Order: sequence, then structure tokens, then C-alpha cells
Amino acid sequence: MSNNPPTYSVVIPVYNSTRTLPELVERLTNVFNAAGLSHETIFVNDGSPNPETWPILKTLAAAYPQVRAFCLARNFGKAGAVLCGMQHARGNWIITIDDDLQHAPEDIPLLLAQQQHDVVMGSFTNRKKHTLLQRFGSRVKAYFDSRILGIPAGLKNSPFKVFRADVVRNMLAIHTSRPFIPSLMLYVTRDIVQVGVTHHAREHGKSAFTLRRRIRQFSNLIFGNSSIVLQAVAFLGISIAMLSLTYGGWLIIKHFLHGAGVPGWTSLMVVMLTLGGLTLFSIGVIGEYLIRIIEGIERRPAYFVREEV
Repeated sequence: MSNNPPTYSVVIPVYNSTRTLPELVERLTNVFNAAGLSHETIFVNDGSPNPETWPILKTLAAAYPQVRAFCLARNFGKAGAVLCGMQHARGNWIITIDDDLQHAPEDIPLLLAQQQHDVVMGSFTNRKKHTLLQRFGSRVKAYFDSRILGIPAGLKNSPFKVFRADVVRNMLAIHTSRPFIPSLMLYVTRDIVQVGVTHHAREHGKSAFTLRRRIRQFSNLIFGNSSIVLQAVAFLGISIAMLSLTYGGWLIIKHFLHGAGVPGWTSLMVVMLTLGGLTLFSIGVIGEYLIRIIEGIERRPAYFVREEV
């Protein structure tokens, strides 16, 4: 590899993929060579259980001088893998793209045409290749991204992005063990534009972005990047307290006006169980935040690299 840093660094998180990787390298090489631009391709194996993934990446790194590969010590999640690639990127611009070829490398020039901005995102003009459940999940995620992170209306988050290098350096300066790329990006800059790109069908394998991974990502968004749950619990607690006071006042008035006794054991137990349940729920929410505070104090890295080629 040349000692001269490339203009562009392409960061690709990898999980279980094998058959798409050689084609992805070849197509990326053709795109940048046709444009006369220097680049490097950085693969990050995110603890793939598939035993063939890392050997293929090592083979590609040996065959192509512009390819570098990192193998994480275990599965840290897609965001950790992306940050690892960003940390080792040498280019003036960093491009992130998935390994499944649903985003076409040939669309990269469309994003590069908007390089006057800090971040350019390639968003699917249609999602016909996704199932109805995937599209519904994307809509829900987009809603919470907008409400929690303040993503402008109409701007759809996508893993296919071009970052200015100084934006990436500022993102890496934020230390968190549970990173969420859109949150880091929006904390650093709001100069973000969107470019429509074509959605291609997945030709090999199944999506590694399972329901469990979606829930984990959503948890990082809710607990790690906002205080919305604490605010919701506070609002719920105040609402229940007001209802309890109102109910108690009504019982007192009823007692003096009609001589009726206060409702007995059943009503008392309902109120106690309701308030006790809310208390336990609130403790659980606070516990989630305390876990993240402890992890922040410990300054746990978002990833560990086992091997590099």
C-alpha cells in the first residue's frame, strides 16, 4: 500500500457475509478507477460466526493493495464495527456502505456530487425489495429518530453515507460503549443532505439485522441517546399522583356529604399495586441509565481489534 493517504476511505462492516465480498471489492475498484480517484477499502469483521468470513477478507487484503481488514474480538454490533473502520480510515472523505450490495457502489458518484456538505446520505427512493414488516420497522425507527434525535422531516437515515473527515474525527472524540451513529453524527453537524439511490435485492443469504439486533439498536437510541423515557416516567408519575389526589379528595367529599365510608380493601389494594408497579418500573428505567453511566465512567471502548491485515 502506498504511503500517500487516499482521498476516499470506504468502511464496510461485515457480519457472516462471504459471497458478496469479492464482487463488492471489484465494483468499488471499478467505480474509483473510472473516476480517477484514489481510495482504500476497510472491512471490519464484526465477530462473524461464519468461519469463512475472515479467511475471505484476508485473501482480499492480500490480493488488493487498497484493501485493509480488521477482525474484532467478538460481535460488538454494527456501530462499533463502523467506528473501528472510521478510526483507521486515512482518507479526506469516509464512505460507509453495507456488505450486502443492496446499496450499489455505482451510486457513490451521486453522493460525491454533493461534497460541499458535511454528510451526504444515500436514501432508497423505494423499498420494494424489503418485506412489509421491514418497511414498517423502518417507518417506526424513522419516527423515533425524528422525535428523539431531531432529524429533519423528510430526511431518512441510511447506512450509505459520505462523511467529511473532520466530522468523523469529532464523532470519534465522543466516547461511548454503546454508540449510535446517527446520534454521533447529528451531535457534530446538521449540514446533512439526502440523495436518492436505487434499492437492489439481496442476492445471497439473509439479513443479519435480526429482530434482536433491531431491539438492541432501539434500546441504544432510547436509553443511550435521550432522556425521553425518564421524561415519560416523570409525566406518568405526576399524572398518577394527580389522579390519586383527585380520587382521595372525592372520597373525603363523599364522606362528609353522604356519610359514605371510604372504599375498603379492594380499592386500597388497587391503588397500592398501581403505585407500586409504577415505582418498580421507574426503578428499572433509572437502572438502565445507571448502567450506562457506570459504563461511561469505566470508559469501555466500543470495540477491540483481534487481528489486522
